[in-house]
Amino acid sequence: MTVAAVTYISITFVQWIHEDKILNQIIERLQADTRIAEVLVTGVNFDEKSKQTFTTIKFLEYSSSGIPLEPKYFTFTGNVIQFQSLVIRFQDMYIRNGDKLRGKSAYIFLKAFMLDGKNTQEFDITPVNEIPLGYKIADNTTDPAETMLWKKFWEYALNPQIAGKNGIKNAQIEAPGTLFEPGNLYTIKIEHDGGMRIDVSRLSPILKGETIPQ
Repeated sequence: MTVAAVTYISITFVQWIHEDKILNQIIERLQADTRIAEVLVTGVNFDEKSKQTFTTIKFLEYSSSGIPLEPKYFTFTGNVIQFQSLVIRFQDMYIRNGDKLRGKSAYIFLKAFMLDGKNTQEFDITPVNEIPLGYKIADNTTDPAETMLWKKFWEYALNPQIAGKNGIKNAQIEAPGTLFEPGNLYTIKIEHDGGMRIDVSRLSPILKGETIPQ
């Protein structure tokens, strides 16, 4: 075997090891925890000029390892708010067997929106074809292998013919929503073999009027 051939094999092997390492890290992040986001109403303001009430919410998404991400704030002219999400369900056999990659439903938040006819409002959370922050491996840089693997993921998830060959039962857009009011904590959860739901709980009275130091 020539030196060139040995060199090529060595480079290919190192690249394979690197991509496999990245893939394994992505697999770990695709195993969603039950709690995936929390929402809080942080402001309700009435505008005298427009005669509209504006509701501001704080959206705090958790990474797949349970770490809170940078919160996002959205302001709507109403308080019936929904979250457009891509939910990927895998074949039952993978759920039953606790498959490392396909043992739990995966999710990606796409948008926060409020339906109001031609005045519908929406805010992007994760643009299609980008790496979701909740699953991103590198903090400030993007690894080419990570980008390539996520490109394939979007292709698999959004193409039924390809998805079926990779153990995906279905990938569909869901939009859980509810009436958002001050004094409540809204917890968005995902069922490991199903879709999303929003649980509502009252905040403790002790928090009323308090600013919690960081």
